[in-house]
Amino acid sequence: MTASSFDEALKRVLIHEGGYVNHPKDPGGATNKGVTQRVYDGWRDRLKLPRQSVRYIKDQEVADIYRRQYWDAIRGDDLPRGIDYSTFDAAANSGVSQGAKWLQRALDVTADGQIGEATLEAARKSNGATVINKANDFRLAMLKSLRTWPTFGKGWERRVSDVRKVALDMAAKAPLPPVTGEPGGVPGAAKATVEDRSLKDIAKSPEGMGGIIAVGSAALNAASDPTNPLAWALGFAVIVAVGVGAFYFVRRLRSAG
Repeated sequence: MTASSFDEALKRVLIHEGGYVNHPKDPGGATNKGVTQRVYDGWRDRLKLPRQSVRYIKDQEVADIYRRQYWDAIRGDDLPRGIDYSTFDAAANSGVSQGAKWLQRALDVTADGQIGEATLEAARKSNGATVINKANDFRLAMLKSLRTWPTFGKGWERRVSDVRKVALDMAAKAPLPPVTGEPGGVPGAAKATVEDRSLKDIAKSPEGMGGIIAVGSAALNAASDPTNPLAWALGFAVIVAVGVGAFYFVRRLRSAG
């Protein structure tokens, strides 16, 4: 029996999915490592665990969700190497049914979104490189038709290109490129923007902590001598300076995000 490609495939899916993001134009909503809040809620409900923000999802939960809801759903362990990864990434990015349909169309079998014995038999008899190329062509064509293409298209196109290359290498049993680099520019992959950062996160930064200490010191100094106008003026000046510094700090975060 051929060894499962799941661990290798998951590492490569996650480099595209990235960390926590809640992009206003992403219909999936709050997402972390490609797992949406809705999917995470359903997963924890099934295990009778209290719901929590997907921001706090654990690595083992991520692996379990991807295996059960995506890899097993597309029969990853039964698909030829390379085709398994290509279909898995498509399912994780666009849904199991859609990922399955792209594969079935590439195999020229009934595209019902359910990978069963007929699809598996066709995949085993197919030319892996041809199927991978066709499936990714269908995937890219549909992504380009979406209204969110102007926002996410650049990242999606890069992702499909990367998946195609790695899947072809896997099918050819060629050495694979290392899993390195920053998360890609797809929903769930970019760093959280400044809008996603809580005040608590900003307060934890060196700039934020310095500002809090400065404001506190200024307030204490003014309160210690309420009759001294110089103390109040100094306190006011410190607060204004911290406010201006916070403004530029947030601007810098927005530019970086």
